[in-house]
Amino acid sequence: MNSAIEILRAGGIVMIPLLLFSITAIGLIIERSRYWSRIIKRQPKMMQRVLMLYQENNVAEAIGVLKKNIDLPAARILLSALSLDRPTPEQFSLAMKAEAQAEVPGMKRFTNLFDMIVGLSPLFGLLGTVTGLIVSFSSLNIGNVGGSQTAGVTGGISEALVSTASGLIVAIFNLFAVSIFRGFFTRQTALIEEYANRFELIYDRRYENRRVS
Repeated sequence: MNSAIEILRAGGIVMIPLLLFSITAIGLIIERSRYWSRIIKRQPKMMQRVLMLYQENNVAEAIGVLKKNIDLPAARILLSALSLDRPTPEQFSLAMKAEAQAEVPGMKRFTNLFDMIVGLSPLFGLLGTVTGLIVSFSSLNIGNVGGSQTAGVTGGISEALVSTASGLIVAIFNLFAVSIFRGFFTRQTALIEEYANRFELIYDRRYENRRVS
């Protein structure tokens, strides 16, 4: 605990925003981890189950499964189409596309905030480097090399190094996290699109059969 406080003191004033960025990032990572953990564990199995029921023409039970999993984005997307009353294939497709667009902000939530932290953290670290060097040079007196002067110079150098390292650590940590979450988003959107296309194909075939009969 004392060593952490000493590091914060050594880094100077820029350690305050870097500390706030770190606390914010930890909270966001916990929230996003819980969100994606729920989706990754439940959503693929749910979509497989609903597709199987829909292929068997058991639409009512498929809708029931979707309603039980309404907290999942894929469930809301599929339900938007399956709950329509005798739609055309175009309406069936548009309903899912519209709902999919509405789900994107929730799936990409806090991405801009992560990007802001990744961008600003190194800049605050660089600012700490500049202020630390200013302290070092202001303490430097060529004609007088004494203990107090040495302490001022080393203190400024310490501030420059600690703030730079802290800014880079915060940025790297957040960049790693947001890259993982973007990967989850890409994989899940691809999976949802795959299943949505399968539902569209099944519905198109049934719609054409009704028209022929």
